[in-house]
Amino acid sequence: MKIAVLNGSPKGNLSVTMQYILYIQKKFPQHELKILNVAQQIKTLEKDQEKFQEVIEVIKASEGVIWGFPLYVTLVSSQYKHFIELISEKGVEDAFKDKYAALVCTSIHFYDHTAVNYINAISDDLEMRFVGFYSAEMMDLMEEEQRENLVSFAKDFFYTIENKLSTTRRYPPLKLREYKYTPSGLINDKEKIHANGKKISIITDLTDEESNLAKMIKSFQDCFSSNVEIINVNDVDIKGGCLGCCQCAYDNQCIYRDKDGFTEFYNTKVKTPDIIIRALTIKDRYFSSRWKLVLDRSFFNGHVPTIIGRQIGYIISGPLGQIPNLRQIIYGMTELADNNLVDIVTDEYGESRDIDQMLYNLAERVVRLSNSNYISPGTYLAVGGRKIFRDAIYGRMRFVFQADHRYYEEHGLYDFPQDDEQAKKMNDMFIPLINKDEKFRKMFYSRTTTEMVKPLQEIVKNPKK
Repeated sequence: MKIAVLNGSPKGNLSVTMQYILYIQKKFPQHELKILNVAQQIKTLEKDQEKFQEVIEVIKASEGVIWGFPLYVTLVSSQYKHFIELISEKGVEDAFKDKYAALVCTSIHFYDHTAVNYINAISDDLEMRFVGFYSAEMMDLMEEEQRENLVSFAKDFFYTIENKLSTTRRYPPLKLREYKYTPSGLINDKEKIHANGKKISIITDLTDEESNLAKMIKSFQDCFSSNVEIINVNDVDIKGGCLGCCQCAYDNQCIYRDKDGFTEFYNTKVKTPDIIIRALTIKDRYFSSRWKLVLDRSFFNGHVPTIIGRQIGYIISGPLGQIPNLRQIIYGMTELADNNLVDIVTDEYGESRDIDQMLYNLAERVVRLSNSNYISPGTYLAVGGRKIFRDAIYGRMRFVFQADHRYYEEHGLYDFPQDDEQAKKMNDMFIPLINKDEKFRKMFYSRTTTEMVKPLQEIVKNPKK
């Protein structure tokens, strides 16, 4: 059978992910896997309708489609995201309808689940028959057990197609609200908020000045007595997307640094505000590929947090409530950067007056919380992500990402459990006693609840700053 492989790597056939695809081809020579380097060739596909149609014809002639891609900042690369947008912009959704689909992606397992969820949902939106996914750690192909797993995955995919098996739809269609937001005047009647010297910036991907998003941005601006800067990422000089070349890994210098204005934009506009509002429009199941381009290019900083201790707010036009995957990305990335997510205001609920009140509340809270330097404690979304980065950079990635390694060492981020001297002493003392002395073991576990809370009770009795 014929399988179209949509390659989401800007590196083309030199992609780590494509080695998994080539291995499948070796193991199943009876099937033809046609690799289409859509991310690498995105500029051509965008401008050359004939070239784009050639890709679509390959998909039409195939029994199945494999989405193959490396992970780029919790999702796919901006180039791949752009290709997905072109499917609807050029009106070729029917080429994908009823095609069996699967995905193969590679990463260090940092938010690979959100990328998988996204492509699964896109497949469902295109009315494809999504079979499953194979999310590999980059070097899994080196291990025999993982190669066997990959073969089993591919075998199941081909078997499902050959036998025309039914598949489960996991994501219902989005129900878009046809609503025109019109400022109610409520904000003009309220007292203007003083920023108290805090620099506030709105970073947006706005393209339509008559849209709900444009009007919500203006309403938010009107909440303040001082200027709130608007930065439109569509106005930034960006020559291309992240290439995954890792040349920035040594000293955080991007290969594009002298070719466009992104590094200057990031250092002077993105890193400097005390309060950052991201005003974005949902496009398919994420934001625009232009916004993704900004996030991907920010990777010249490696895995080092560059914007710490800020208050973050979102103003979003679109059905965020129907896309929990996107909400999780927003929360996770905010927490991971040691910032505080104050609120997300959307146009999906309420009338204009309700939206105005939420915008005013957001404006008041970002200033108040910035004044108190409040940062919400990280949940698993941040704690788990940090540990993945920590272990990867300390281990196999260290010789490449040397800038990361220097930062992690200097800031004490290599907080491995074996480096906790107090914990080591407690383990050395109590584990032998618990294991060898039954009487002590019973006494120990009977007192764990009270003993665990004692140091905290002392703080409560004698509050400290």
